[in-house]
Amino acid sequence: MPNWLRRSIGKASEISTVQRIIKQRQIHTICEEGRCPNRGECYAQKTATFLLMGPTCTRSCGFCQVDKGHAPMAIDPEEPMKVAEAVQILGLSYVVLTSVARDDLADGGAGHFVKTMEAVRHLNPDTQIEVLTPDFWDGAGEVGQYQRLKSIISAQPACFNHNVETVRRLTGPVRRGAKYDRSLAVLATVKEINPSIPTKSGLMLGHGETVEEIIQTMVDLRSVGCDRLTLGQYMRPSLAHLPVQKYWTPAEFEELGNTARKMGFSHVRSGPLVRSSYHAGEEEVRETGE
Repeated sequence: MPNWLRRSIGKASEISTVQRIIKQRQIHTICEEGRCPNRGECYAQKTATFLLMGPTCTRSCGFCQVDKGHAPMAIDPEEPMKVAEAVQILGLSYVVLTSVARDDLADGGAGHFVKTMEAVRHLNPDTQIEVLTPDFWDGAGEVGQYQRLKSIISAQPACFNHNVETVRRLTGPVRRGAKYDRSLAVLATVKEINPSIPTKSGLMLGHGETVEEIIQTMVDLRSVGCDRLTLGQYMRPSLAHLPVQKYWTPAEFEELGNTARKMGFSHVRSGPLVRSSYHAGEEEVRETGE
């Protein structure tokens, strides 16, 4: 692994503070379930991205560390308030809510997102909430997907994030169960429902994509009004996952980031260790001046 991907895991005492709060409430974070390389830094700043609806996904993406391959756990009806309490204890002014894909649920879990947003705001009225959602497609069709997205948009997130993860050619092996155009449609639908809500998407590089394909993906994202972009390096979680085809250098990430800014993305984070919600709240601070 290149040296630019190696970083300190952080101080044990700082990390344990967040871990204790999470474990006491039996809730989950993508930081832990996805083995994020930045969790030490984020935990030291008392931030985390909460993973809703359990740690088991009904999809089987080739790149993702999240548990899969067996029946997911039942929804905890108290999870929204548990997350809200954790946000309050940590004193978060900005929080990211994400989830596993729950194709087994009648609404794909959209209603649980809304309940969690309501609970967070009840205890933390000044906290801004970003959502990072699945595509909410389980055979319900475009109408069902639209209604699920509309319910979340009606709850007024500060930002709506949905990742395309990779370029069109590699979507099949990398994102099993997902489709490239379907993800673009999610972002387009958000803008159709409420153009004022910022949208964001991200790619994990290293699956064998070319510069030309990355740029075309940026073009496709801008064509559906996507405002924000993250680019990071894919790091193989285990031998059971897809192998890394290339480690992109920091200089290459910088160049791709500059290209994205020239295309009109309002916020761009591009670097080997960048992930979807890395320093997400700083974007809102720059916009509001708070």
